[in-house]
Amino acid sequence: MGITTKMIPTEDASARKREIEEKLKQEQETLSFIRENLEKSDQLTKGMVSILSSFESRLMQLENSIIPVHKQTENLQRLQENVDKTLSCMDHVISYYHVAKDTDRIIREGPTGRLDEYLACIAKIQKAVEYFQDNNPDSPELNTVKARFEKGKELLEAEFRSLLTRYSKPVPPILILDAISVDDELEVPEEVVLEHLPEAVLQDIICIAGWLVEYGRNQDFMNVYFQIRSNQLDRSIKGLKDHFRKNSASSGVLYSPAVQTKRKDTPTKKAPRRPGKDDVLDIEIDSYIHCISAFVKLAQSEYALLTEIIPEHHQKKTFDSLIQEALDNLMLEGENIVSAARRAIMRHDYSAVLTIFPILKHLKMTKPEFDATLQGTAASTKNKLPTLITSMETIGAKALEEFADSIKNDPDKEYNMPKDGTVHELTSNAILFLQQLLDFHETAGAMLASQETSSSGGGSTSEFNKRLLSTYICKVLGNLQLNLLSKSKVYEDSALSAIFLHNNYNYILKSLEKSDLIQLVTVTQKKAESQYRELIEQQMQMYQRSWVKVTEHLTDRNMPVGLPGAKLKDKERQVIKDKFKGFNDGLEELCKIQKGWAIPDKQQRDFIRQAQKKVVSDAYRVFLHRCANISFTKNPEKYHKYRPEEVEDMIEKLFDTSA
Repeated sequence: MGITTKMIPTEDASARKREIEEKLKQEQETLSFIRENLEKSDQLTKGMVSILSSFESRLMQLENSIIPVHKQTENLQRLQENVDKTLSCMDHVISYYHVAKDTDRIIREGPTGRLDEYLACIAKIQKAVEYFQDNNPDSPELNTVKARFEKGKELLEAEFRSLLTRYSKPVPPILILDAISVDDELEVPEEVVLEHLPEAVLQDIICIAGWLVEYGRNQDFMNVYFQIRSNQLDRSIKGLKDHFRKNSASSGVLYSPAVQTKRKDTPTKKAPRRPGKDDVLDIEIDSYIHCISAFVKLAQSEYALLTEIIPEHHQKKTFDSLIQEALDNLMLEGENIVSAARRAIMRHDYSAVLTIFPILKHLKMTKPEFDATLQGTAASTKNKLPTLITSMETIGAKALEEFADSIKNDPDKEYNMPKDGTVHELTSNAILFLQQLLDFHETAGAMLASQETSSSGGGSTSEFNKRLLSTYICKVLGNLQLNLLSKSKVYEDSALSAIFLHNNYNYILKSLEKSDLIQLVTVTQKKAESQYRELIEQQMQMYQRSWVKVTEHLTDRNMPVGLPGAKLKDKERQVIKDKFKGFNDGLEELCKIQKGWAIPDKQQRDFIRQAQKKVVSDAYRVFLHRCANISFTKNPEKYHKYRPEEVEDMIEKLFDTSA
């Protein structure tokens, strides 16, 4: 047991020693390996350091060699660039000396058909001019290119004029009429575009104008522009006028042109024609009205065209010049119309002044658009239309006043009185004149208001104008009534005088009612209608008095008193005979005379006949009944010539010249 215990530790220690020795050996080997590697690393490091040192040295040597070369190369490149630039500049400068020669052919041939190429050529010349002015102002080449530039500009101006002249054409009348007409059936009227120049031509003109302003320092082309376009505007309006002269006669158009829209002052029917006038004057009126509207539309179109071509700060002045000729011609024509009306008034031909009313109405209706179109033009231009309107209002008001006086003072000429007591020419002419005023009542009212100096009365409002016109119409009717009363005294027969006044008063009343003039009259004279009816009734009663000398023979006065069948004395029989004879002779005489008188109004004619038949036939029947059983003659048929029915037939034929 003891031996075993001692052996185990010895073996373990030996094994442990060996183990330690082996580990030590391994560590020594590892250490040796590390040392060897360290030595190798040191050697490698030393080698690398040596290489790097050598490389650095070489780099420094290379840098010292390259930098001078690089600098020299940069200098050479700069020199090369300077040489290239110098050569380029020389070429550029030399090119200026060749510009005149190079552009000679193109400039000589002009810009027609190749505007872009021509403008590019001009640009080269312009640059040459600038070069020589800046660098060699005394050189002969400067004069050469300057002359070439001026020639080029001159040809551009000529091309501008040529294009405008060649392509500016008057607007066809039909196209103008389409442009100024209004189709009431369309909610939004179609805008008719007036194309004055083809688009390609317009662009060339715009291009040339722009060049002349920017580079040519030229404003003469604006004068050329307005002169050419002014001529076309005037020709367009004259063409429209000629169109009317050739075509309006067959169309039957009066003075309600298509240019008018539906307005409260627009006539709903044609005004009655003036006595003794033909269609020529109506056509002239219609033509003038259309030309006024055409001027506005064409002027607006011209301004739109002008704004594309003329510089902005010259547009209003150029436009003002452009429209002058056409505007002056229209205003002159208007003044001629005023002068013609003035001459007519001097001849006491007041119906001629009615030509002014449709024109004045249209001028005032067009004035707002007219003013807007002329906005920015000279005051003298803008005042032309108001001046014409004032002239027309003044002469119109004068004509109205003198017409009223002429109605009052028309002489009572016996030879001028209608033999049959019918409506006098003065009455029909006066009513016709007033009816035509009705068609232009607002214009006529404003015309009268324009002459009012009083500040009272409501100013120039529509209601005030209406009252003025009503007062005027009542004045004319009052003057007419007084004159008719005076004229009626020319007749020796009071019955014919009554028929004359009856006919005229009735004609006036019916005309007032038929034409709605009565509504204007009653604005200031509420009882006018009843007053005329009263006058008519008075004249009917005056007429009926003419039958008293017939019916007075049928009264009981001096009739014998006695029983039926009693024998009458000679004196008593003679009384009855005289009554029959007086009635028969009076009836025949009146019927013969009054058969030639006239009552044009059938209703009035029938009424008067019926009333007279009743009065006479009733009295005649009573008289016959009273004489029925009285023996006053052996030949009763000699005195009892007419039965009551025959008397009525005779009265029925009164006032009937055809019977």
